[in-house]
Amino acid sequence: MILVIIIVMTGETMLSRALGSGWGILLPGVILFALACIDLSTDIWKAIIVTGLLATSGMIWHKQLRNFVLLPSCVVLISGMLLIIMSIK
Repeated sequence: MILVIIIVMTGETMLSRALGSGWGILLPGVILFALACIDLSTDIWKAIIVTGLLATSGMIWHKQLRNFVLLPSCVVLISGMLLIIMSIK
């Protein structure tokens, strides 16, 4: 929802260039690092992964949100890596 408000207010071209650099990976990484410090269960991590996959597939078909598809896909990637690390321990 926040991304939709930002896109409407500032225009999609500026944000697509900004998120295309490192923000698409840094922003989900910081959020998931904070969630990892809370010590969530594996079921919640699986729900985060499923939600990220659904958001990614939905964002591919949306005309304006297509530029930001890197955000949920990085959430899924980082969450999957954290889940693997948690299962190894």
